Amino acid sequence: MTAAVAIRPTAGFLLAHPAHFIALGFGTGLSPVAPGTVGTLLAFPLHALAAAWLAPAALGAALVALFALGVWACGRTGRALGVADHGGMNWDEIVAFMTVLLFTPSGLAWQLAAFVAFRAFDVIKPPPIRWLERTVKGGLGVMLDDAVAALYALLVLALAARLLG
Repeated sequence: MTAAVAIRPTAGFLLAHPAHFIALGFGTGLSPVAPGTVGTLLAFPLHALAAAWLAPAALGAALVALFALGVWACGRTGRALGVADHGGMNWDEIVAFMTVLLFTPSGLAWQLAAFVAFRAFDVIKPPPIRWLERTVKGGLGVMLDDAVAALYALLVLALAARLLG
């Protein structure tokens, strides 16, 4: 058995399988610069659209389903790309940040703070995020470390709301 070789995803790869389209954030993962940040930015309009159609509880349930979908899509796409957590796969950022937005107070300042906090935790990867990223394999590992970054961002926002409120 030979080792898989990491490939750079292309538009053809993106469209070759539904899992690739999902894992690569509907194409945002093809960004040559900061695909995780581009995916996180996509979460803003996706959240606004979903929140306009779904009650908060239904949106929360939908996010759980999108997380599960991400476990499958990122697992399959990671195997196809030859890297379990390829940088172009950003469905994890999209779902995690949509979750953050679900609990973020209204207002541009809060949303900007949420974005900065989430991206900081996703990039810095404080414990146990880095450990999860290295230890939990496959699609679950891809999705899980961003879920914890989202939790950390929400804790920071809750603390800020308490201090400011």
